[in-house]
Amino acid sequence: MADKITLTKKDRWAVCWRSTFLQGSWNYERMQNGGWTYALIPALKKLYTTKEDRVLALKRHMEFFNTHPYLASPVIGVTLALEEERANGAPIDDVTIQGVKVGMMGPLAGVGDPVFWFTVRPILGALGASLAMAGNIMGPIIFFVAWNIIRVAFMWYTQEFGYKAGSRIADDMSGSLLQDVTKGASILGMFILGSLVNRWVSVKFTPTVSDVKLADGAFIDWDKLPSGAKGIHEALTQQANGLSLENHKVTTLQANLDSLIPGLAALLLTLACMWLLKKKVSPIVIILGLFVVGILAHLANLM
Repeated sequence: MADKITLTKKDRWAVCWRSTFLQGSWNYERMQNGGWTYALIPALKKLYTTKEDRVLALKRHMEFFNTHPYLASPVIGVTLALEEERANGAPIDDVTIQGVKVGMMGPLAGVGDPVFWFTVRPILGALGASLAMAGNIMGPIIFFVAWNIIRVAFMWYTQEFGYKAGSRIADDMSGSLLQDVTKGASILGMFILGSLVNRWVSVKFTPTVSDVKLADGAFIDWDKLPSGAKGIHEALTQQANGLSLENHKVTTLQANLDSLIPGLAALLLTLACMWLLKKKVSPIVIILGLFVVGILAHLANLM
């Protein structure tokens, strides 16, 4: 029996360092797949000795991948463990590896922005800027050094955590644990992505459904308001009491849709794109199609 192939700490460090360039070949079709595959090359060369196996491994990881660049590290760790088990004869197929990747990248993507871009980086930036404004050269130096120490430490230790957790997952080759982890991660990822559709996708219809003139007393009569601050105070008071700012009530198609189901158009558009992807339509074609439809709808005063 051949000796078991094991990824050493040096191999894993090489992968961690390369993952810094995860977005180096970002593209609209498969996003971070090029940087992801580039990061895994040292491990794949160690695990697979023949050219055919290496080519298959590279193709396997050129599929779609996208998450926060630092939160990719735990996914990389789990993937390294699964690839290591596969190289040593475990029955782990391409679908399982890709399923774990996709299932983890969704939930983790929503964690990175608030932690790194909205918390750690602004705090370090404010500290460095305050020192720099006082003429202290240590301001930018502290920001650069502290940020990279935090970044590299987080990426390394979360990758190691994923690698060790991935090894435990791969120990259960009966599939029950692996299936549970994949299913749970996929459900959580789809739930998070679904909840963000209304935030990420914006569809606004402009056609007017009705334009009704309001009766006297239902709107603010600006000509009768006193001048200056008293007039502003009176207008705000009348608005708070339910009076309209205008003498006409305009109801748009978008307002009717929002009263029915807020974000309905965005949801239908997302489902349509998912259906097209399922039909093997290229993401580039879908993106260009959305541009064309959006421009034509705007010119026709529909959006």
